Amino acid sequence: MSSPTPAAFGADQQPFAGIASFMRRPVTRDLSGVDVAILGVPFDSGTSYRAGTRFGPRKIREVSPVLWGYNNPLAVEPLEILNVVDYGDVAVVPPSIEATYRAIEATASAILAAGTTLITLGGDHSISLPLLRAHAKKYGPLSLVHFDSHPDTWESEFGPQHPYSHGTPFLNALNEKLIKPENYVQVGLRGPTSGVDDWQVVHDRGVRVITMDEAAQMGLPAIIAAIRETVNGPTYVTLDIDAADPAFAPGTGTPEVGGFTSHQLLQLVRGLKGLNLVGFDIVEVSPPYDHGDITALLAANLAFEFLSLTVRSFLGEKLKFWPKHAKMAEILRVSPRRPDAG
Repeated sequence: MSSPTPAAFGADQQPFAGIASFMRRPVTRDLSGVDVAILGVPFDSGTSYRAGTRFGPRKIREVSPVLWGYNNPLAVEPLEILNVVDYGDVAVVPPSIEATYRAIEATASAILAAGTTLITLGGDHSISLPLLRAHAKKYGPLSLVHFDSHPDTWESEFGPQHPYSHGTPFLNALNEKLIKPENYVQVGLRGPTSGVDDWQVVHDRGVRVITMDEAAQMGLPAIIAAIRETVNGPTYVTLDIDAADPAFAPGTGTPEVGGFTSHQLLQLVRGLKGLNLVGFDIVEVSPPYDHGDITALLAANLAFEFLSLTVRSFLGEKLKFWPKHAKMAEILRVSPRRPDAG
């Protein structure tokens, strides 16, 4: 009797073999019973310096099979609890940021309307604005946790006739009332700026800003405490990979020295456990500037942390369908928090 033929998709193969969807999840647009969708947005026409982030989603997927599945610090195995799919990519339009925004918002809105949580792989940081539009449409004005070396709150980088770029999404989000300024925290700002007012804009709007110098003095537990004190209600997380020091993430569009280590970023993200997290994006991975793929590897691990955090939002609600996870729920001490879940 011949041995069974391995699945062509490669889910049962070693990381160097098979087809590299995110963590080898099925690639589908069928969201029936799906808890989490991984969405790629291969768009980099909003960059102001180095392009290349259009290749970010593909490279993050390529390295993701080395994520073996069990998260030791958070004590969860998300793929054993959540139904996760790779939804593929948004049909971006490189010459038109406005057309791409419409496509992102429409795609994200369709996923959210199905009751599915969205983890998005960018792409440059301009993509966060239409993602926030889609999430605010469902949840109302959001709390925002924003890891970045730049505030991305300029009115325009190329004149008032061009309001959209990777340097403007969060001022636009504030102006559109997609996010609540008093529940918005920026973490990791650093580096030279074009003027003294660049960081003052968000201060004046009531945003909590933790610069990298402040973060170094505070220490990780105090940073996490400040984040948790700031947010309230449905919370979106956006992470620009340039929050990490270029030693740990060289493949990015606008690197700034003096940032977080990869371990520090992992700890900060894990510190969000138990919050009402409704959506995530990780952006600005530019593979052409990283010959060793360490930037994409960090991004894939951070996306895995996002996925692990999502378990805590779903496990209590799904427990009646998955009684075998009762012991894990007891360990995590999770209770349902999301009134929109059906």
